[in-house]
Amino acid sequence: MQPERIVNPKINTKKQVCPWQHVRTFDNLLRPLIHNPRKLFGPYVGRGMTVLDVGCGRGFASLGLARLVGDNGLVIAADLQPQMLEMVKERAASAGLSDRIRVHRCEATRVGVQEKLDFAVAFWMVHEVPDELAFLSEIFGLLKPGGSFFVAEPKVRTSRPDFEQLVQKSQNVGFVVSDRPRVFLSRAVLLSKKV
Repeated sequence: MQPERIVNPKINTKKQVCPWQHVRTFDNLLRPLIHNPRKLFGPYVGRGMTVLDVGCGRGFASLGLARLVGDNGLVIAADLQPQMLEMVKERAASAGLSDRIRVHRCEATRVGVQEKLDFAVAFWMVHEVPDELAFLSEIFGLLKPGGSFFVAEPKVRTSRPDFEQLVQKSQNVGFVVSDRPRVFLSRAVLLSKKV
């Protein structure tokens, strides 16, 4: 007789991580035209900041963020898949940004970084997280007071009601909505941790 399987109803076990082999389908030469990191994150990210790009993929946002934080800043490019992190290392080296980008392999149930953050971004990845509430709580705990968390989800994967539910969960863990940036093909929100 097998033991009874206990399932937490708050955790969606049907969510899947985008396979690393598919990342080039949306992270390609056209992406800078529609998701320019300087335009998306420039209003919120400054020199010397410590920034987390969680679910970084090939590092599209990480590279742009590294340019924004400057020589004294740090971008932590975090992903679950080691193949993605290898691509980030290669791209950072090619762009001369290796000194500003540190890769970090996430665990299946948590991000696991230790640094206190000024800014975090989750671009097109929260819909892959099995326990959104735990994820949001972890990011909230990592942010410094006054820090911000930029969340963008693809419209094709996240309905408006689902996104608003995500925003509500964010508020339940302590975030406040400070902006609703317009992001092409996406639903987006800037969440802040009050000082």
